[in-house]
Amino acid sequence: MTTSTATTNTAAQAAPEPDVRKGLYGVVADYTAVSKVMPETNSLTYRGYAVQDLVEHCSFEEVFYLLWNGELPTGDQLAEFNRKGRSYRSLDPGLISLIHSLPTECHPMDVMRTAVSYMGTKDPEHFTPDTEHITHVGHNLLAQLPMVLAMDIRRRQGKDIVAPDPEKSVAENLLSMVFGNGPESPASNPEDVRDFEKSLILYAEHSFNASTFTGRVITSTRSDVYSAITGAIGALKGPLHGGANEFVMHTMLAIDDPGMASDWVNNALDNKDLIMGFGHRVYKKGDSRVPSMEKSFRALAERHDGAKWVAMYENMRDAMDSRTGIKPNLDFPAGPAYHLLGFPVDFFTPLFVIARVAGWTAHIVEQYEDNSLIRPLSAYNGPEQREVVPMDQR
Repeated sequence: MTTSTATTNTAAQAAPEPDVRKGLYGVVADYTAVSKVMPETNSLTYRGYAVQDLVEHCSFEEVFYLLWNGELPTGDQLAEFNRKGRSYRSLDPGLISLIHSLPTECHPMDVMRTAVSYMGTKDPEHFTPDTEHITHVGHNLLAQLPMVLAMDIRRRQGKDIVAPDPEKSVAENLLSMVFGNGPESPASNPEDVRDFEKSLILYAEHSFNASTFTGRVITSTRSDVYSAITGAIGALKGPLHGGANEFVMHTMLAIDDPGMASDWVNNALDNKDLIMGFGHRVYKKGDSRVPSMEKSFRALAERHDGAKWVAMYENMRDAMDSRTGIKPNLDFPAGPAYHLLGFPVDFFTPLFVIARVAGWTAHIVEQYEDNSLIRPLSAYNGPEQREVVPMDQR
């Protein structure tokens, strides 16, 4: 017995230290056919198509179809996809009442999260039964979340709801429900609609990011789609993930003067403060989505008297590059682009939600069809097992 114990203790002492990867950095958790950043070209691809090419040649609905089905649609397939998706454009009266009952001081992402959770209570399926149900939920979310976002904006501004239009694209319909259909509305300007639509395409998918992985973890437990999307929204809210586009614009508004932008960046770096909108864990040579978004941002600035924000953008970008070599990510041009369209800053991340529903649901299908419960191990570094001392002896 003594020899056995000694041998066991020796073996335990000789056990190698676990390879802990904080933040799962560098860990390959599973396969996916949805998207990849191609190392040869540094291009984000959706189902093999470079996102910069999709932005130039496709609508958001075409890209949504691609992410779900693996191929770009034919004309007939797109027409049927749009017909089905737009048939969901009606809000439950109970959801309308719920949204109006929520505090106007709460973050808009809280409203989006609560709305999705409420939608789940109306689904007769308590757990996801099959992949067809996942696409049903995806259509429902793509139709209704733009209405939730628009209603939340307008209720905070004391304005009436603008009804959805079943003939309009996702991008145009969202803009019209937020800003109305008058001549000054971006919904009335096809160029504004198209530049906004491009941002949705760029935000639609990005492999195993934090929110997508959250959705896949929940799906791996065989929970329901609404729970998975609610969890994904919670992850996306964080400023280290989706919330960065808001913080970019808050920073620009706080600096206010483009001439002070370089000093602000240098002071932040000297103080080791986190500067949002720069760097990315996946890209080593700069975010491949940035050139497309920057092009739209500059076009919006020309149409909406936004030279100040372009100068701010350039001065911050150049100062960051000069000091660190770190490049902007998608959030850096997207923030001022959404500001120029007229969206309130706190609603930038909910816009991200509407785009990312495409990628989330594609990954949920993939996880569901080839599932394994996601349950990593941990390396314990707390006290060894010990005795509980009764209260009267402490």
